Amino acid sequence: MRRYSMATVVGCTVLLAAATALSGQAKDVTILYTNDFHSAIEPVPAYWLPGSPNLGGAAQLATLVRSVREREPGAFLFDSGDMFTGTMSFLTRGRALVEMMNAMAYDALAIGNHEFDYGAANCERQMNFASFPTLGANIYYKGTRHRFSRPWAIVERNGVRIGVIGVIGLDARSVALPAGIADLDFTDPIEAVREGVKELGDSVDLVVVLAHQGMTGPEQTDAEARPEVQRGVEEDVRLAEAVTGIAVLIGGHAHRGIETPIVTPKTGTLVLQTYGYGTRLGYLKLRVRDGRVVTYDGTLMHVWSDQLTPDPVVTARLEPFRALLAREAGDVVGHVEARLWRDYVRESPLGDFVADVMRAHAGADMAFENAGGLRADLPAGAVLRSHVLDALPFENSVVTLSLSGRQVRALLEQSLSLERGMMQVSGIAATYDLTRPVGSRLVMALVGGRPLDEERTYTVATNSFLAQGGDLYTTFLEGRDAKDNQILLSRVVIEHLRSGPTVRIPPEGRLVPVAPAAQPVAR
Repeated sequence: MRRYSMATVVGCTVLLAAATALSGQAKDVTILYTNDFHSAIEPVPAYWLPGSPNLGGAAQLATLVRSVREREPGAFLFDSGDMFTGTMSFLTRGRALVEMMNAMAYDALAIGNHEFDYGAANCERQMNFASFPTLGANIYYKGTRHRFSRPWAIVERNGVRIGVIGVIGLDARSVALPAGIADLDFTDPIEAVREGVKELGDSVDLVVVLAHQGMTGPEQTDAEARPEVQRGVEEDVRLAEAVTGIAVLIGGHAHRGIETPIVTPKTGTLVLQTYGYGTRLGYLKLRVRDGRVVTYDGTLMHVWSDQLTPDPVVTARLEPFRALLAREAGDVVGHVEARLWRDYVRESPLGDFVADVMRAHAGADMAFENAGGLRADLPAGAVLRSHVLDALPFENSVVTLSLSGRQVRALLEQSLSLERGMMQVSGIAATYDLTRPVGSRLVMALVGGRPLDEERTYTVATNSFLAQGGDLYTTFLEGRDAKDNQILLSRVVIEHLRSGPTVRIPPEGRLVPVAPAAQPVAR
């Protein structure tokens, strides 16, 4: 597979086409963009930077957007999906995020997989409140050619007409709760974009694609400081090179910040993306003539929260939702002796804790929790209900089922591919070797202190997302005697925190690499 460096193009301003070969009047265009905001309403401490400065926050992001618009009137603002997720989203079914985007005057949103967190019907309902087009060119009602949403739109400002197409990738579709999208079909994004470019034709000055696709991101706010967990953008590049006529492709889902825009060799399309969570604002300045980009200047702007006065319009719009949050999720539910942090590609204290709670609640031999299901750390000290809902924001219940030791081994081997991060476990002690080929990385596994018996039947606890085959873990669908207790995992964890003493960090040693320093990370 061909790979593209983040430094494909050196420098911020590059001549893409000789001016002598063009005719017509040049137009300057400013595009601002975000992706994978995930309900990051409040600033987050950037503990990976010196002094742990605060980054992001909805009202602070809005102030930065406004400052650019004041300097460059007519700037467009787009998002490539996954606004939903998190406590504020959970309590309002995403409505708070839609209202935030309304207040910030977004110009378009591509529907991401997390817009389906509460089902397709809720997604449709919430998008009806949007004052901007919500786009999904390759999403259809099952068995029909009737689209779920608008496929594309034309946004015009100061004499500039931009055709915007939104698509969601098939990987992103596979991490949506299966039951929530059972009535929908998802088709090839490339064909949908090709149709959109043809349909828009010469009626626009340029075409922008908002593409929520690629490999699932690491779901960590410190991803920019962790190159070993960062995903590639090959799928974005592949789409851009497969369809002629795309000026700009703004990606999402992979959380792969592209500091300097990539220019695809074949089509000259600019490929962009931020790290997500609103910690950066993407900025792109174009000069366009006759439908072609002549020059560009692109970067990712830090949203330095402590240096930005919160935007009063966004602050006022979010005030009722903040009041709801304080009322419904502001109570202390327990205490933790030290921060329970998560990690997408190795064993983590939060993963151990959640898996332990699930196994104890179900009385099972073992438990599995997907790394992508852990969305925030639990802080040291007092833990609020909102902290738990941020960490476990999905409507996943606890499911108990029976699996053979052979099936358990298959799950562990799939986890060690790292395609969807490393599965967090309880009741299992395993060693692994990532230098081995995928499918043979498990070196040893113990259950209850004894070697995993492939012929034995084990009682397994997991969440309903995995039990439905989510994250491509279809082995769970082979389980017998499945019982869904219909109790949200977040509630189970909250009840555990309420009932017990201060939680101590679980001892490590469940998932141990044979030679830590030599272990590569699959991208």
